[in-house]
Amino acid sequence: MTTLQSETVRIAKPRYSQQSLGILTLLGSVFLFTLMDATGKHLTQAGYHPGQIVWCRMALNLIIVTVVLAPRLKQVARSASPLLQVGRGLTQLASIGLFFTALPFIGLAEATAIMDINPVLITLGAALFLGERIGPRRIAGITVALVGAMIVIRPGAGVFQPAALLPLLGAVTYAAGAIMTRMVRGDGTATSILWATGVATLGASLVAPFVWQPIASGDLWAFAAMGLLGTLAQALLIRAFAMAEAAAIAPFGYTGLIWAGLWGWLFFGAVPDGWTVLGAIVIVAAGLYVWAREAQAMQEPQR
Repeated sequence: MTTLQSETVRIAKPRYSQQSLGILTLLGSVFLFTLMDATGKHLTQAGYHPGQIVWCRMALNLIIVTVVLAPRLKQVARSASPLLQVGRGLTQLASIGLFFTALPFIGLAEATAIMDINPVLITLGAALFLGERIGPRRIAGITVALVGAMIVIRPGAGVFQPAALLPLLGAVTYAAGAIMTRMVRGDGTATSILWATGVATLGASLVAPFVWQPIASGDLWAFAAMGLLGTLAQALLIRAFAMAEAAAIAPFGYTGLIWAGLWGWLFFGAVPDGWTVLGAIVIVAAGLYVWAREAQAMQEPQR
């Protein structure tokens, strides 16, 4: 082996290792997020209002973030784009709130499948608001993803549940938040997390007092688990994208569909029907196609 080849191996091996760790970290994040969603569904079935659930989830998240960032809180709290950060927080609150509002009425797997059209909506939003290039193939991918969502929702069918439109709106607000994240300039990750969590908690605080009910002692664990799972999942998600290229790990986010189906079956006795499975497959296929096109486009200027 030549000296150049040895150097190449030494350089490539750590990079490969980082990519692998990034994938594993993302898988862990998705796993925890779906557990959090399942816990939220449990609480909605226990009779708690989604507004109360979301407030507890965000408030505990804010407490944890504030404690972690306490030594440099004043520095981190300064934002170069405060309006965009407020918008990010509100869209995060909207996406979470819409998702949990739908859970008492539709299955966890169905809600997750519909929410998973957000990657292609982000691509569409980037083209409309950021001027990013979008060709006919990406437009086709976006269209197919929406068709997949319609297969899950099945408007006009006897099984249609209007609440299925809520995670669809949640996907739109999530995509809007992602677009604003791309627009933020000069703010670090810690600043973005603090602002988004703080704004979302403040927004939820405007609703929680009107829907609050005493928390039974037997449900305290579930509220605490939601906050802890959400915080840890968010931290792992950020860490995953710091360790590995987004193009390498993004497709693994669709494993959430598997976990959502499993939790729905284990905890709630809900088995996704054939139409839901078909729609989920269509959404995943469209998302992977759009991801592949974006990854290819990112490599083109380097040729």
